[in-house]
Amino acid sequence: MVRRSFAVLTSAVLAAGLLASPAAQAAPSRQQVYADAAQEFGVPESVLLGVSYLESRWDTNAGTPSTGAGYGPMHLTDLRTAGKPGTHHDEGTEDARGDDARPALKPQAPTTAEPPAGLQTIDEAAKLVGQSVETLRSDATQNIRGGAALLASFQRNRPTAPADWYDAIAKYAGANNEAFADEVFETMATGVARTTDDGQHVQLKATPGVKPKDKAPTGVECPRRVSCTSVPAPYQELPKNDYGNHDKANRPESQKVTHIVIHDTEGYWDTAMQLVQDPTYVSWHYTIRSSDGQIAQHVATKDVAWQAGNWYINSKSIGIEHEGFAAKGTWYTEAMYRASSKLVRYLADKYDVPLDRAHIIGHDNVPGTTPATIPGMHWDPGPYWDWSHYFDLLGAPLKGFGLPGSSLVTITPDFATNQPAFVGCEKAGVPCPARGSGAVILRTEPRADAPLLKDVGLHPDGSNTTMGVSDTGSRVTTGQKYAVADRQGDWTAVWYLGQKGWFLNPRGARTASPSFGMVATPKAGLATIPVYGRAYPEATAYPAGITPQDVVPFPYTLAAGQKYSVGGVVGSEYYWATTFDPANHVVVKGKTKYVQIQFGHRIAFVKADDIRLVPAF
Repeated sequence: MVRRSFAVLTSAVLAAGLLASPAAQAAPSRQQVYADAAQEFGVPESVLLGVSYLESRWDTNAGTPSTGAGYGPMHLTDLRTAGKPGTHHDEGTEDARGDDARPALKPQAPTTAEPPAGLQTIDEAAKLVGQSVETLRSDATQNIRGGAALLASFQRNRPTAPADWYDAIAKYAGANNEAFADEVFETMATGVARTTDDGQHVQLKATPGVKPKDKAPTGVECPRRVSCTSVPAPYQELPKNDYGNHDKANRPESQKVTHIVIHDTEGYWDTAMQLVQDPTYVSWHYTIRSSDGQIAQHVATKDVAWQAGNWYINSKSIGIEHEGFAAKGTWYTEAMYRASSKLVRYLADKYDVPLDRAHIIGHDNVPGTTPATIPGMHWDPGPYWDWSHYFDLLGAPLKGFGLPGSSLVTITPDFATNQPAFVGCEKAGVPCPARGSGAVILRTEPRADAPLLKDVGLHPDGSNTTMGVSDTGSRVTTGQKYAVADRQGDWTAVWYLGQKGWFLNPRGARTASPSFGMVATPKAGLATIPVYGRAYPEATAYPAGITPQDVVPFPYTLAAGQKYSVGGVVGSEYYWATTFDPANHVVVKGKTKYVQIQFGHRIAFVKADDIRLVPAF
């Protein structure tokens, strides 16, 4: 009788809305949501988990779109809401070639860009599950159901064996990309577990019987087991004794490849393919697609692409574009991270490029060439590129190694919880979406409300550095190394553009790790030394008929007592390439030696004769 009375009372309370129902009290875990959706639509759970991981790593990203206009854990694409981009590379005004021996190259890009037809999968998914597209964008459970239904629609028969879903997986990313299916199978075979950005623990157990296809790309410079095609950039003569859109070379015999530069396209895939095939436009070596990790090679790695805004860096680097938008504050897909990391590892092995952040750099780490070019330098891939995860995939984790109290630190914030309050992603002055970032903000004093540092190169009018997403004047980024200038309580200061830059680095939640390496400091007796954006030879090294290039110092001060992390000692070089006939091209090598340093957010160079190298532990 008591039990019956209690049941009646409970039912009355629930009916009155005074007590949450058991279902409301304990919503199913994300793991259970995947299991339920897999069962509902007849998709093996491991397949559904594998596809979702390769798109989003199971994250929700607070309902914001990826660089490929995808939403939620299943990356259901909705261009209507994500929006169209403006111009290609609208995040700076630099001359991509960056060579003073030739006129500045500033070609016009299209003002509108039509996206690929596959960027509207959310409509079909919404129909299949009977929900609105708005719900699928914002509700993780319905998003997963929509993705499961869409995946099932690509499989006419419903086999139970995960290995039989290869073709459906390849179709899911929108381009029948077998490399995407291979990555999914590889992830399924090994298994993976992680905690998502909204605190859900999800696990994909190792799945027996699935095996990626082993295929070698033909006609392109790419690693095995990636989808890589050739979309050549034209080397073509143009009117008025001009030519484009890259330069022939013979690297590494002529010049050593020392850097790999990570870019984003600031446009969708189809637009990037259109632009790189325009002989009057700029060029880069590779592009990687967001949805499935498809790679296109445009320029042979032995040749020099016009990609980084600094001719010295161009001459000694390989540039890789990633479909995406630094300016919109969006996130990058796991499929793209994985394809890119495989490509970079392959190129680093081929050209002996160190796997560190002094040599695997963002476009935002490339220095200007002269004081005049600093303000217009591009800043992609932006503060939302996950360098920590990227280097984990490269097999070179950015953890930092050194003794406590080391005079050198590696920046290592937790990407998910580190969320700087940037503004201007979508509109000037408007806060960006709260999301994880590898960027750490520097301040003039050890307190959270202290002003940001000054960057007299980026802001030559004397205006302050801001929290604008494009303003790199007072920030450091994951993997970069800096010399410690001071410590005070939970705060650490590093040398940065001639100033002390303070950041919060408390015990138990470190944003930097102790490291060891070499630091550069001015030689005794030198009050200040000049800093440069390129390591060009002395004038006497140039042969007759080749104009010596000016070695112009930056407007910053590197004073006695300051120290900066060293990326290596390099010789001075200049690649004279001003004619269509590569037989007339000359690599000028001087006697001057330079040292690459981590000077601010970007790398820089100082003359070896001006500094002494000191070990830091």
